[in-house]
Amino acid sequence: MNFLKKYLDRVRPNFEEGGKLHAFHSVFDGFDTFLFTPSTTSGTRGAHIHDSIDSKRTMIIVVAALMPCFFFGMYNTGYQHQLALGLDKFPFWEMMLYGFLAVLPRVVVAYVVGLGIEFIVAQWRKEEIQEGFLVTGILIPMILPIETPLCMIAVATAFSVIFVKEVFGGTGYNVLNVALVTRAFLFFAYPAQMSGDKVFVATGTALGYGQPVADGFTCATPLGQIATQTSDQLTLTGIDGKVLTTWDAFVGLIPGSFGETSMICILIGAVILLLSRIADWRVMFSVFAGGLIMGWIANMCATPTYPASYLSPLDQLLYGGFAFAAVFMATDPVTAARTRTGKYIYGLLIGVIAVLIRTYNNGYPEGAMLAVLLMNCFAPLIDWCVVQANISRRMRRANLTSKNA
Repeated sequence: MNFLKKYLDRVRPNFEEGGKLHAFHSVFDGFDTFLFTPSTTSGTRGAHIHDSIDSKRTMIIVVAALMPCFFFGMYNTGYQHQLALGLDKFPFWEMMLYGFLAVLPRVVVAYVVGLGIEFIVAQWRKEEIQEGFLVTGILIPMILPIETPLCMIAVATAFSVIFVKEVFGGTGYNVLNVALVTRAFLFFAYPAQMSGDKVFVATGTALGYGQPVADGFTCATPLGQIATQTSDQLTLTGIDGKVLTTWDAFVGLIPGSFGETSMICILIGAVILLLSRIADWRVMFSVFAGGLIMGWIANMCATPTYPASYLSPLDQLLYGGFAFAAVFMATDPVTAARTRTGKYIYGLLIGVIAVLIRTYNNGYPEGAMLAVLLMNCFAPLIDWCVVQANISRRMRRANLTSKNA
């Protein structure tokens, strides 16, 4: 590493103003600061240091918290593929390799397109390259079906980075969650490729590895199966035809988006985020509380017209992307509410709206994505109302004190 540091210091003048490669200064600076701690300071006056955390360290911790879900997604992708082939043997490393090769192109496309745009914009603005896309780039393939075409991921990622992030000023200025907008863009622009019975299980070879599944194979996710049932006795089955249980949903060995199926891995990530204080427990707790409350109300008023209403409150949290959204999406400090009371309101409404959408809209069995994006829009209003209420309360207290005096 010392050799690499010395080499970077030696070639640095070429990338500074007046150097022959100064047009790539942002690229060099981003690579250098990613590998080594910058030696520059904030100056002698006006710097206010709150703690040792910075955006780079924050993003790395979030990526580390996502790794349990990512590795389990690799395993589950291989596992579901083996089931689709009709095999009864599940060699661990073969399934892991298949899952890795299946998701690798999607990760590469997301990072190449997203980081490429950020590098270009940073160079154009003559600014430093921010680390925000380190998390977004890994989130995008994790919240998508494994069969999402690469060209669609590229188009949606470019749209989100440009129109949701860069036009607002870059990292820290986006109003909406960039990864979720990518998912929403794909869902509404390519509904046939983003829903149905064919996209949540890998059926082809992964970069030439593995066996293709027979043509005509279909398998809906549990929420997709629920939306088409007409009985109060919900029967959810896996690829092998076996009935799925609550334990299956908790472990995550069910069809679904790549990184969203395992509650166990999501909870491990939640512990990492909470212990590192990257995520606020108020938001996380409120989302789950809102989902449980609305799930209980829906279950108490269950009707065959809306089969998802027969799900128990716990199952509402386990199926689909609810838990993943609660832990990794709703807690995004840029797009969430900032005030303490506002965080409770913000999280509670996300949980309530997510269950409302998935329960009472049979055409859209998943509601977590839209719930988070909707509340992203209302987060500033929630904070404003909380602040105004606090000001009014203090004014009444001040007026009462002056009268008593």
